[in-house]
Amino acid sequence: MCSGSFAKCLGITLIPLAILCVLCNILLFFPGGLVAEDNNHITEEVFYFGGIMGSGVMMIFPALVFLGLKNNDCCGCCGNESCGKRFAMFTSIIFAAVGVLGAGYSFIVSAVAIHNGPKCLYTNGTTESWTNPFVNGDYLNNHTLWEGCRKPDGIVTWHLTLFSMLLVMGLLQVVLCAIQVINGLIGAICGDCCGCCGGE
Repeated sequence: MCSGSFAKCLGITLIPLAILCVLCNILLFFPGGLVAEDNNHITEEVFYFGGIMGSGVMMIFPALVFLGLKNNDCCGCCGNESCGKRFAMFTSIIFAAVGVLGAGYSFIVSAVAIHNGPKCLYTNGTTESWTNPFVNGDYLNNHTLWEGCRKPDGIVTWHLTLFSMLLVMGLLQVVLCAIQVINGLIGAICGDCCGCCGGE
């Protein structure tokens, strides 16, 4: 497979992943699927926009670049027909690095959010308060602690599901962009196997 065609396949895969990450981050603004009464009732890590900015917006640019590599106008430079295509493949490495940074940011934010747990109306004996009761991360193996979260209903499952999706998709995006770095290096050094400007 030509390096340009392979990059296009990666771009086609990254677009839906970026859209899903944005949707997950938006859904996290609605704890338990409900409109929050106060912004202080939303988990702090949601406002870091890991899914919207990191795995979303910062991933769209590399994805569009990868999609355009196959049809890139590479009609030569300095008398060398393959020069334009090789430069395009080299440029894709830079955009892939941007993608790795964005997805890596989303991955880290999601990991921290999973460790810290959701913010909820927590009952501790006779007192109730909106707090983040699982900061130590000990709630993951002890489901009885979840019962202390009174509101919103099902917030722990909601929080874990969406941030876990962001974590997995962010990791997948990092892998795909890292693959494009290797593909871009091969394309920049060896050129595109399909030739350039109609050439063989």
